[in-house]
Amino acid sequence: MTIEATSFATHEDLLSAVEPAVGGREIKDPATGEVVGRAPEHTVADVEAAIASARAAQPGWGALSHAERSGFLNKAADAIEANAEALAVLLSREQGKPLNGPNARFEVGACAAWLRATASFEIEPEVLFDDEGGRAELHHRPLGVVGAIGPWNWPMMIGIWQLAPALRMGNTVVMKPSEYTPLSVLGLVHVLNTVLPEGILHAVSGGRDVGEALAGHPEVDKVMFTGSTATGKAIIRSSADTVKRLTLELGGNDAGIVLPDADPKAIAEGLFWGAFINTGQTCAALKRLYVHEDIYEETVTALAAVAAAMPMGVGLDENNVLGPLQNRAQYQIVADLVQAAKESGARIVTGGNPDESQPGFFYPTTLVADVDNENPLVAEEQFGPALPIVKYSTIDEAVEMANALEVGLGASVWSSNRDAAREVAARIEAGTVWINKHGAVDPRMPFGGAKQSGYGLEFGVEGLKHLAQPQIINY
Repeated sequence: MTIEATSFATHEDLLSAVEPAVGGREIKDPATGEVVGRAPEHTVADVEAAIASARAAQPGWGALSHAERSGFLNKAADAIEANAEALAVLLSREQGKPLNGPNARFEVGACAAWLRATASFEIEPEVLFDDEGGRAELHHRPLGVVGAIGPWNWPMMIGIWQLAPALRMGNTVVMKPSEYTPLSVLGLVHVLNTVLPEGILHAVSGGRDVGEALAGHPEVDKVMFTGSTATGKAIIRSSADTVKRLTLELGGNDAGIVLPDADPKAIAEGLFWGAFINTGQTCAALKRLYVHEDIYEETVTALAAVAAAMPMGVGLDENNVLGPLQNRAQYQIVADLVQAAKESGARIVTGGNPDESQPGFFYPTTLVADVDNENPLVAEEQFGPALPIVKYSTIDEAVEMANALEVGLGASVWSSNRDAAREVAARIEAGTVWINKHGAVDPRMPFGGAKQSGYGLEFGVEGLKHLAQPQIINY
């Protein structure tokens, strides 16, 4: 039987499918303050019911072949594409990101592409040896039920990063979106469930009690979490009694090092989007930039020119490519860090002067030069549209500053000499180091953090293996 995806003409139609009949919590547009919709307030009992349903559905789902499960993932991608505009508008209104640029439409398109890529990976039993002493094979079996807890910055895409490999490997999934962006994930899951078998994918919306119930539940076999290091540590502690498997993608504060042979004008736009994609609200965004003294001022000037050309405003305006901070708390973090940098004597090259009289959590694109490496704007993850630019004299000094923090999600090196850049990249303590770009993820390329940026891998065949129980068969 062929299952056709349900198509929602508008984001309001999609909202009507996920909003509660009565009650619920108002979700407001961070750009305008207008009410976007109402999110259901699920309880711990709802979490229990979702886990029980996922547990019951798992044996049948796990019994399907990789090809059969991949077929469903491709149907899920079709369903997203059939509803791409409704999903993008809902995402823009709830999260704040503009429709255009590397934002809402880009995120929805990436969801479909990631599903198709995950469906395409081949993962077969591996023969470890086969000789006169016997034969040993490495197989990868489903774990069971996966709890997926997502963030508010890329709610749909990171949701897909979690659910796609989990489902592909024969697990069932219970998702808990951020309290700030529940409607995006509820809408996405509703669209996916128009083509997926019943019971294999659930979403529960609620606060900390709902997340804690999901992360600590004895019937959840693995937790995938993207968010703060503090919350990740709490999940680690709660996982101990049941020895849950974990994949944790935690705080970043990524460093970028510009070598003295780089061409500032040639790299300026890449540096800008490395730092300011999603208005800086990205775990693996460039958050502190180290530039050699020989090209420091030229790089600052080139970056400022790019920043001046990037319009910021309400996401539904097709002209904008930068939006607001998603919530008041994050806005205040950015504002406080920039203010502290000002008071320390750092130079505000552009921005740093929010218009508090306007609605929405808009903080202007801000470049901060002549700032010390110990300044809080450098040492703490700002997670917003403010980039500190630190001057250095020697490569050793730059590497030492880049490695000084306890986090290491990503990093980048910028140079006209690829070999020189690779030598520096090898010295940086980070899970991924990009050369002449920053934050470019790919479904074929494993991704994970170093130090306190988490552990476990996502993406590609290696990511699939982290959603499975390895089993040796020896005979």
